[in-house]
Amino acid sequence: MLKARKPTTAGQRHRVDTQVEYTTSKPEKSLTSAKRSKAGRNAHGHITTRHRGGGVKRRLRKVDFRRNKTIEGRVATLEYDPGRSATIALVFYRDGEKRYILAPDSLKVGDIVQAGSDAPIKLGNALPLKKIPVGQPIHNIELKPGRGGQIVRSAGTAATIQSKEDDSVIVKLPSGEVRLIKSICFATIGQVSNPDHKNRSIGKAGRKRLMGWRPAVRGVAQHPGSHPHGGGEGRSGIGMPSPKSPWGKKTLGKRTRAVRKYSDKLIITRRKK
Repeated sequence: MLKARKPTTAGQRHRVDTQVEYTTSKPEKSLTSAKRSKAGRNAHGHITTRHRGGGVKRRLRKVDFRRNKTIEGRVATLEYDPGRSATIALVFYRDGEKRYILAPDSLKVGDIVQAGSDAPIKLGNALPLKKIPVGQPIHNIELKPGRGGQIVRSAGTAATIQSKEDDSVIVKLPSGEVRLIKSICFATIGQVSNPDHKNRSIGKAGRKRLMGWRPAVRGVAQHPGSHPHGGGEGRSGIGMPSPKSPWGKKTLGKRTRAVRKYSDKLIITRRKK
């Protein structure tokens, strides 16, 4: 659910937040670890990702993407994770172990979740793709058996099983791509929580700084020695047929995917542009 703020200040005027019901504000300490801020720099101190730095301190949550625990577990809490857009759920298992999982939409405290080939087709359960019926929304999908879910993990996303073949399953991804995935790979039933995340509005630049993002300067506003779009008299355009990156590489439409990639033979239909 979305909530628009009253325009009491300039920053609040355009702010729209998502209203998510979290059941606790404190994470499970044993399932968190420290996250050191790199500010977009590599081990040599060189900037490899621009416009990053600062932000509020945050701790990493250890989320179970493998879902390799076959006994039943009960959802204890629904929590905020500063490292992702979706809600996470703390699950208490019968043997006393605690794990975080990605919370599907409509999951509630007290629900029972399970993983394994014999698990029922129920919201939050993880099963091999061959056991999931056609047309069922799924998320947290493995690409290699036993490696853990790698795709369809962000807020509000869901993939759909279209058909099944010998040892593969045809899955349509949120991007529109249709591809083959091995039928023994695991996936979780349901759509990822917090579907309104894409409709929120940050509202002001200060909130973006708290999220660890620094200002981005337009290329046309820079010196020609700093950016290919720079220079010119007054407010001039980029001065070239197509835009380029600060290092002279073509952007906005230039294909960056490798010419020969191992997954080419698995993709039936390319994603939407």
